[in-house]
Amino acid sequence: RVNCYSPSFAAALKRMLNFNVPPVKNSTGEPVWKVLIYDRFGQDIISPLLSVKELRDMGITLHLLLHSDRDAIPDVPAVYFVMPTEENIDRMCQDLRNQLYESYYLNFISAISRSKLEDIANAAIGANAVTQVAKVFDQYLNFITLEDDMFILCNQNKELVSYRAINRPDITDTEMETIMDTIVDSLFCFFVTLGAIPIIRCSRGTAAEMVAVKLDKKLRENLRDARNSLFTGDTLGAGQFSFQRPLLVLVDRNIDLATPLHHTWTYQALVHDVLDFHLNRVNLEESAGTESSPAGARPKKKNKKSYDLTASDKFWQKHKGSPFPEVAESVQQELESYRAQEDEVKRLKSIMGIEGEDEGAISMLSDNTAKLTSAVSSLPELLEKKRLIDLHTNVATAVLEHIKTRKLDVYFEYEEKIMSKSTLDKSLLDMISDPDAGTPEDKMRLFLIYYISSAQAPSEVDLEQYKKALLDAGCNLAPLSYIKQWKAFTKMASAPTSYGNTTPKPLGLFSRVMNTGSQFVMEGVKNLVLKQQ
Repeated sequence: RVNCYSPSFAAALKRMLNFNVPPVKNSTGEPVWKVLIYDRFGQDIISPLLSVKELRDMGITLHLLLHSDRDAIPDVPAVYFVMPTEENIDRMCQDLRNQLYESYYLNFISAISRSKLEDIANAAIGANAVTQVAKVFDQYLNFITLEDDMFILCNQNKELVSYRAINRPDITDTEMETIMDTIVDSLFCFFVTLGAIPIIRCSRGTAAEMVAVKLDKKLRENLRDARNSLFTGDTLGAGQFSFQRPLLVLVDRNIDLATPLHHTWTYQALVHDVLDFHLNRVNLEESAGTESSPAGARPKKKNKKSYDLTASDKFWQKHKGSPFPEVAESVQQELESYRAQEDEVKRLKSIMGIEGEDEGAISMLSDNTAKLTSAVSSLPELLEKKRLIDLHTNVATAVLEHIKTRKLDVYFEYEEKIMSKSTLDKSLLDMISDPDAGTPEDKMRLFLIYYISSAQAPSEVDLEQYKKALLDAGCNLAPLSYIKQWKAFTKMASAPTSYGNTTPKPLGLFSRVMNTGSQFVMEGVKNLVLKQQ
């Protein structure tokens, strides 16, 4: 996580959509209407930062995928935002030949090679469209900003740069080089957009060091060519280029393998762990109504709903790092305050409906007119509040279902105890054998954390017992054999990672169970507090 000033990244995109000219603030003129053509990579970069409404404000009337069937719109300029891949270049050349648009503004997410640029030039000459190619830009935006202080490298083909990809036993040197180059390209783009050159620190003898060395080389080469350097002169980040350099710390995942396996207890982490949550959008299956269908009728299709959890969502910003029971409580409080406001509006309306010449009514009317005026002006705010309450009620209810059915509070508490070397109140074997606690994956995650965190690996006899219990629970043992080899290889057993030594104090059940009218009757779910780690 870094403070990546997401506004400057949104600004970089807006500048690109404005034909690479900074948008003029407070300009009353109509924007130039245009078409946006992107590939899947471009779509992933734009969607967390700009809403459809913002795109429309920028003059984007239509946004289409590069490889979809597109009709010609000859009197409109097109802004392309794509990766410079072979197939993308071919399709762009085809667009030029088919004369689809009035003019073409080509923006590449990552730097395009000279040979591919020549391919586009040849196609433009062949199609007699040289004058229509208005601008060609390398945007250096090959990363995805999800929050003000978090970005990820990619979403498409992310398994190609994953932990598994780097640690595969059969990986070849050329594959490893490709993975490292992909990671370095994204990090380089990130710092170009930031307009800052980092001080790099990394762990030695690991993939992190390979990335650091390559990134260092790439930054130095760019700075050496003073005339074309991306970090000086009139570039986007020139204003930010100063002696205050950020620190980039590159760490190998192997230093701490238990944390990604750990069952969590904060809102955002739970949403990410148990729901379908990608690029700030959560997809929920709405459970079909409880009313039974007539005999022989088809079962009702489950509705899918999508919700965006973005920086503009104040509730999300405030509570994404809170322990789940606190979130449930806050949703309830928000609901109550909304109902109170709504009742006030209704009360005023009924008073305003008073008829007849009653003296008291007339004087009340003048007092309440002012109140009603302010109530009406706060209606849009009230509606937005209602939308957010509904959104978080649905999301939190879905999370709560998982917590209850899989006993995730029990897992979280048990794993915290393992990682902080506290005494366990229940044997690990009992946890694994309990048919009501969790999915096979939950049980496997729990056992791996125990295996990684224990100073002394369990004896062969014990291990066989655990293996049998895991198999009976329906677990796939492949992850265990990998971790076993990994632990032997890194000799981590001699110095296991310390995960803090204080234990979270579970507060038993909710100190006060919420009123039963609430969506969140959380009996059976422990209210655990988090310790700062």
